[in-house]
Amino acid sequence: MLPILRLIRYKNLIIIALLQVLIRYGLIIPILNHFGYEAGFTDKRFIILVISTLFLAASGYVINDYFDIKIDRINRPDKMVIDKKIKRREAMFLHVIFTFCGVFMGLFLSYVLRKESYALMYILIPAFLWYYSTTFKKQGLIGNIIVSALIALVAILVVSAEFSALYRVYGASIIESEACSTAWFWTLGFAFFAFVVNLTREIIKDLEDMEGDEKGGCQTVPIIIGVPYTKAVIGLLTIFILVVIWLLYYSIDRLGGDTFTFAYFMIFITLPLISSLIYLFKISTAKGYHQLSTMYKLIMFFGVLYVFVAGQLF
Repeated sequence: MLPILRLIRYKNLIIIALLQVLIRYGLIIPILNHFGYEAGFTDKRFIILVISTLFLAASGYVINDYFDIKIDRINRPDKMVIDKKIKRREAMFLHVIFTFCGVFMGLFLSYVLRKESYALMYILIPAFLWYYSTTFKKQGLIGNIIVSALIALVAILVVSAEFSALYRVYGASIIESEACSTAWFWTLGFAFFAFVVNLTREIIKDLEDMEGDEKGGCQTVPIIIGVPYTKAVIGLLTIFILVVIWLLYYSIDRLGGDTFTFAYFMIFITLPLISSLIYLFKISTAKGYHQLSTMYKLIMFFGVLYVFVAGQLF
């Protein structure tokens, strides 16, 4: 089981599940209760949504490693799972099973919610993951944007499913309500944070994997524009995150008056981002870039945990 858990990046799957659970129970439901509504999406169906998301994410990790065997032999030979712990045909079998389960559950949700767009989405996501692994990943920034957008979609899917269920109860009035606009505003804020932080981390990972990617024919950002300019891009994205966070803090009344939010932003997001920015211009090895990538993963994790605080503001 351990090789399979490593193959599907179980730690990343935990973060994905945590993000969806926190968005629903820590943010959306408190907002609905604040405006006098109860959740319309049942817990059982929400569990199906989370599991379907995890299946599709796991299938993406498997197929990504399947097509990265040659590159991983250069970049991380000691961490390879496929060909060392799991045979290629076994990995492909797992990919097929995970994809089938994820799509099947997604189609079930699209049926109960009467959302044909969900059916299309759950069919297209495996295709995007496949083409990301075979094509998009090798085409510079586009691959980084796609995988980061899928991370943001993890959060957006929760609020979309909730109000699709509520629409069947209240009709168009729930879509036009302040509860809906508030829930979407906050969820999109967390989704945007996840998108930008993950995009920055993906570019850092390209620096870490530069040697193998170059030999594998990939055209990633550092290969196209060079290491110094890539570091400048990472620095600009990091500064952008900081500026947006503090602009939101001082422009949103619910945030600006909360001293705990100020302390949280400063300790768990601002200081780590500044430290990461300083560390970025000191390192030049794959090991250093790996450590920096881990730092950004932790920043994203603490950004997600802020949902606990945000939910208490309502």
